[in-house]
Amino acid sequence: MSWIDVFILSFIEGLTEFIPVSSTGHLILATAFLKIEATEFIKAFEIIIQFGAILAVLYLYRQHLKWDLKFYRKIIIAFLPAAVIGFLFKNKNDVLLESTTVVAWALIIGGVVLIFIDSLFKHQSKAELSERSALMVGFIQCLALVPGVSRSAATIIGGQWAGLSREKAAEFSFLLAIPTLAAATLYKLWKVRAILDPSQASYLGLGVVLSFIFSIFAIRFFISALNKYGFRYFGIYRIILGTIVLYYNHSGAL
Repeated sequence: MSWIDVFILSFIEGLTEFIPVSSTGHLILATAFLKIEATEFIKAFEIIIQFGAILAVLYLYRQHLKWDLKFYRKIIIAFLPAAVIGFLFKNKNDVLLESTTVVAWALIIGGVVLIFIDSLFKHQSKAELSERSALMVGFIQCLALVPGVSRSAATIIGGQWAGLSREKAAEFSFLLAIPTLAAATLYKLWKVRAILDPSQASYLGLGVVLSFIFSIFAIRFFISALNKYGFRYFGIYRIILGTIVLYYNHSGAL
């Protein structure tokens, strides 16, 4: 792994973590296109640098993190399905993480959904979720265990399905990312603790910092774009990218 690889992967993570295009899918595609060997450390790196994205949410939404047990209970309820299902199927998920074809089809199918989702949820206006609705969003978040689906897309759509406005659904999605990404990061750190050396630690440190910076810009961009244009253009982008990946797969380039 080179310092250029660190910059590129951190840029992709920060840019795509909170927009509905799948950060995991983009990182898988980036490592494939750049011919970066998918070692155990590279796989861990791509997850651990999500800590920078967590810090970005904590920074931007610090005023929303007031001491409200009712609110935190809903976040925990929404987090539990992915925590349990992700742990139970972690080995099968690792296999999916190596498939650019899975990513391509998930991007295309998700893109079609995003193109039509704005017309489906035109008049949602709830300010907060019930605990039952939070659990539903949590189960929908599990769809993002398939690389290419997008955690943010799944949870925002889940929030709108439960009645939240687009902006409130995005806010809940960002805050739900804190325990979700933190759990994945800590689990990966524990798994690779034995293989880390000082040089790899410096890669991880820089990756976290860059991910933090890029995530701040991405969140601000996404909220602005979402309010102005909705999901349609993100859907179109996903379909185009997924089609390109399938073409490259068919030609044997990936």
